[in-house]
Amino acid sequence: MPRKNRLTSGLIKSTRTFINILPIIIGMLLATSLVITLFPDEIATALFPHGDLANALSGAALGSIAAGHPLAGYLLGGELLSSGVSLIAVTAMLVAWVTVGIAQLPAEALILGTRFAVYRNIISFIFAVMIAFVTVHTLQILGFY
Repeated sequence: MPRKNRLTSGLIKSTRTFINILPIIIGMLLATSLVITLFPDEIATALFPHGDLANALSGAALGSIAAGHPLAGYLLGGELLSSGVSLIAVTAMLVAWVTVGIAQLPAEALILGTRFAVYRNIISFIFAVMIAFVTVHTLQILGFY
């Protein structure tokens, strides 16, 4: 296949994929905007106490329970940061959001085994908290935060 045809074919496939995903992205943005509007700043700051470890644990717990697309988590994380929630809490929430799956635990246990699913979620929760601390402290050392 000539190079020009492969490029054209790739562009057409990419455009179709983007058009197919666009309604999902728009719906997710609208749903996230609705949740953020109904979620006052006072509730956000009340959910996260003012200690680094407590914030990280609260964020990881929220992220573990939440189920949804990672993009929605990033949008929610940005809004939480603008509400005054600490970066450690938001980082722990985002890492737990994509690695820990309490909502998916029954299906994961059925497919991969209960022991494996439980251990994987516990280890992922612990690492979400650790990654939050390492990330924030690395950003502080580098002068970005």
